[in-house]
Amino acid sequence: MKFAIPTNNKKLCLHFGHCEVFTFIEADEDTKTILSKEEITPPPHEPGILPPWVAEHGANVILAGGMGMRAQQLFSEQGIKVLVGASESDPEKLVLEYLNGTLTTGVNACDH
Repeated sequence: MKFAIPTNNKKLCLHFGHCEVFTFIEADEDTKTILSKEEITPPPHEPGILPPWVAEHGANVILAGGMGMRAQQLFSEQGIKVLVGASESDPEKLVLEYLNGTLTTGVNACDH
């Protein structure tokens, strides 16, 4: 399972489309361990460009603070599950919480 997390300064960026990099984390669902982590600078933000880009990098789950409804729909069309409202700032902790079923999400930080 591979996660994409929008980050700034190695912490969760609450506004999905405004992140500096995406932290891609590959994890083993059975052992609940992180296998690899890579930070990749995304292409310039334009509507519709990030869903295929994230899919090309093999992610099947996005953990985000906030994301617009249209973007969520575009990711869903790529077969990528989106969870918004994350508040934990450390990407690795977010992934481990997700794997352990303890991830709590709140309000979508992006309301447009």
